[in-house]
Amino acid sequence: MSGDPDRRRGRPVVASVGSELRRDDGAGPTVLAELRARGDGTAALLGCLGSPFDLLGFWDGAELAVVVDAVRTGGAPGDVHVLELGEGVDVSATRTVSSHGAGVCEVLRLARAMGTAPVRTVLVGIEGSDFSHGTGLSEPVRGEVGAAADLVAGLLVAVPTGSPRRDDRP
Repeated sequence: MSGDPDRRRGRPVVASVGSELRRDDGAGPTVLAELRARGDGTAALLGCLGSPFDLLGFWDGAELAVVVDAVRTGGAPGDVHVLELGEGVDVSATRTVSSHGAGVCEVLRLARAMGTAPVRTVLVGIEGSDFSHGTGLSEPVRGEVGAAADLVAGLLVAVPTGSPRRDDRP
């Protein structure tokens, strides 16, 4: 995670949350690595964050913040989920289960209260099944890394130009 937050102002931000040392929890970092390998330069790529709280300060002023993480929703391993957390979504009523202590929704709620939330926030989650200690994704998760990266790239292409107001509602 390097770079000046002012340099990213308005620019889309993509962050991954998770640990490559907890098997499927490494889904986010693996998707981010795929995006880095593609190297289109559309977004500031923030590296692997250990906690969603690490987003604070890095996503300030972003037109779009995409957070990629492994999730547990009860779906099939490898399922890719997209959760729009932007304008019009009451994140105060949304509570996610996270192995990181607090989830992206809780951190977004805090950013809104502080007046630093991105204009639009999207969570891209890959359904994990194995969060034990060790490296390497399970086959169903590994098989969907490219699809998740494609989805994130599609979100970045759709970022409008201009400067709408930030969504700072608590």
